[in-house]
Amino acid sequence: MKLQATLLAFSLIASVAKAEVPKVFAGMFEQDVSVRGQIGMVTPPEEINKYVAKVETAARKDPKWFKEFSDNAKPGVPLPYDERLGLTKEEYDQYLVLWNKREFKPNEDVMLLLRKGSGNTWSIIATGGASAISTLRYSEKDDVLHSPDGDLKRIEDIKADSQSIFGEWAGHEWKFEQETEYDKTKENFAIGRFADNKYGLLVYRVQSVSAAGSRLQDTNVVVRFALGKAGQSKPVDQETGKPSPAKPESAKGKSSKSGSGKAKTTDNP
Repeated sequence: MKLQATLLAFSLIASVAKAEVPKVFAGMFEQDVSVRGQIGMVTPPEEINKYVAKVETAARKDPKWFKEFSDNAKPGVPLPYDERLGLTKEEYDQYLVLWNKREFKPNEDVMLLLRKGSGNTWSIIATGGASAISTLRYSEKDDVLHSPDGDLKRIEDIKADSQSIFGEWAGHEWKFEQETEYDKTKENFAIGRFADNKYGLLVYRVQSVSAAGSRLQDTNVVVRFALGKAGQSKPVDQETGKPSPAKPESAKGKSSKSGSGKAKTTDNP
């Protein structure tokens, strides 16, 4: 009887220590298990720049039309062909060929760790250039992300196709937007996985502009991380809470496009 009671007590303690991971993180993170990730950039071949320059010139010649055309186009993928873009059909087709050759090039290795906090909230603790993500706290009950700026509320789920800047992926997104007499702030966070189920993606962006138009803050972090055992490192030290150091494998993938500083969740080239 004493042995059974001891086993039952241990089971209860383990249940308390390891809570069920919220659905938005399920399949990508396990509680207190560090994951290797990489901040990187989406880089198409340099030859694409000559076509981009022509489109920019056309946009300056007729900004009203270009804005309307862009606003009505499908977000996150190349604009459909129109001769007013300043490209011939042959040039446009070549642009698409080059766009499809874009690659993810990592520039910093980071560690990610899903941790349960007080008030039944969850945080993704991130190192290095991704550390800004650590300020967010997810409340599963309200499906809200709390940040120092305010609450990011859940918006429409992401389902991007293969032509989007990051490639084909699906996920969840939260958004905060506020405008005062002093400044205007926009904050977005998205998490999801690519269609090949090999990698996950984190996108975090904060932009703040003063009433006079001066840029106050511009944080843009995109992290790609391997899913499953391929991305996991050793469990963290429970006393220090620090992930075990590990160097991610370098990788390329057309289906996982991400960047830091210039990348966007949705972008029409």
